[in-house]
Amino acid sequence: MAVSALMVSAGAVAQVQPPPAGQQPAPPPAAPAPTPAPPAPAKSAPYGAGMKINLSPDGSKYLRFLTWHQVYTRYTENNTGTLRAPGKPQKGQVDFGLRRSRLVLLAQLNPRFVIYTHMGINNQNAVSGGLTPAADGKKPQFFIHEAVTEYKVNKYLSLGGGLHYLNGISRITSASTTSILPLDLPLTNFPTIEAADQFARWLGIYAKGRINKLDYRFSVSDAFLTNQASTPLSLGSSSTAAGVTTNTGTGVAAYNPQNTSHVYQGYVSYNFFEPEANLLPYFTGTYLGAKRVFSVGAGFLYNKDAMYSRPTSSVVTVTPSITADPFGQVATNKHSLKLFGIDAFYDVPLDTASRTALTLYGVYYNYNMGPNHVRFIGPDNPGYGTTANRGNAVPQSGTGGSFYGQAGFLLPQQIFGPKARLQPYVAYLHSNYEGLHYTNGDTKAVNVYDAGVNVLLDGHNAKVTLNYRARPDFEGYVPATGNFNTLDYKPEITLQTQIFL
Repeated sequence: MAVSALMVSAGAVAQVQPPPAGQQPAPPPAAPAPTPAPPAPAKSAPYGAGMKINLSPDGSKYLRFLTWHQVYTRYTENNTGTLRAPGKPQKGQVDFGLRRSRLVLLAQLNPRFVIYTHMGINNQNAVSGGLTPAADGKKPQFFIHEAVTEYKVNKYLSLGGGLHYLNGISRITSASTTSILPLDLPLTNFPTIEAADQFARWLGIYAKGRINKLDYRFSVSDAFLTNQASTPLSLGSSSTAAGVTTNTGTGVAAYNPQNTSHVYQGYVSYNFFEPEANLLPYFTGTYLGAKRVFSVGAGFLYNKDAMYSRPTSSVVTVTPSITADPFGQVATNKHSLKLFGIDAFYDVPLDTASRTALTLYGVYYNYNMGPNHVRFIGPDNPGYGTTANRGNAVPQSGTGGSFYGQAGFLLPQQIFGPKARLQPYVAYLHSNYEGLHYTNGDTKAVNVYDAGVNVLLDGHNAKVTLNYRARPDFEGYVPATGNFNTLDYKPEITLQTQIFL
């Protein structure tokens, strides 16, 4: 014990002995430095595949979610005679709307099989777009836009079916609504929307693929039963004299409620530069300089006996038997839908240092929809009532020809730095429909002008769009004759916010 105590004492003395001459004592250990805060990102990280759940290590099996909202704040000068509420005419108003609210579920569990479901709502505001759109805008119908299964036969061919968006006619007849260059599509690209289709979708089968630089898509679908309140008597105007009611044909075609023929569609395009993704049916509106694309295409839609009409020479005496069976006793003319389009899309980066880019698109449509057919549609329509030209409605489709063009320029990134990009654009729609004319019979062209700017906060994933539209108001338009009294132009200013994840 004495020896142990002596050793401990010696060790303690050794620990406190001063260092040798000329040698400084070791400094005490420094306190750990605080962890530096990460620098604020100069710009948003690339979105990439977004909300994707990989189900295999290499990512070939996955489940992906896509969702987006497009919200409107808008001033509209309404077309003449528009009501905002029952018995309340209104010249114009500022209103708010939900142009689109969508969700897509996409899964690929095998390289050869794809399944996706697209659902959502459209065009809801306080006046229209609800469950009872003629009454109010509440509780819009949440419905399936697409439900598709697809099998890849080989690298050149894929076959699919279901409620699909593999449309013909033109590129923007299958447009992506998240990457549109201007505020919205002209809607002339959807000539049968909610008439023979389900919001530009069809129940049928399709084939699609790519052979070198040639992309193609063809489909065969059912026409939805539509316009079922229409009868041959609806295609005429009635008058009563001496107690006898006669009904005279108007010579204006309408959708045939007895149409049971298949709808055939196709679109073929040739890409001179880079190929475009074709897993999903949606064509990109502007790549914001991410690709060099020059595509030229042509397409069609054909539906036998889709329309019907009665000439003005058709005069029938209305009797109880005719009223009970108008289809059996009143002769009508059948007309096939023959819709064609040819278009070109040019989207290229210009200056790599400033990241500028140019987007150009043009399309010509030739539509045969039966004699004198004209249809009015207003997107997210703020007008109340049942007249064809209420609110912001314009002639959307009809028998005749249309040209639509758009141009946009992505400005240099130095303007706002990495936080935002500006993309001004213009768009123009010009249509000539045989069924739209003054009372003297002179036809009048439909011209719609759009100009605006996209403020790209995170590409298409977060953007704000300010748009000015000058649209025609065909005052006094009468659908039964196609006549109108005067033509005036009304302004529409829309601020849209879009988030796409």
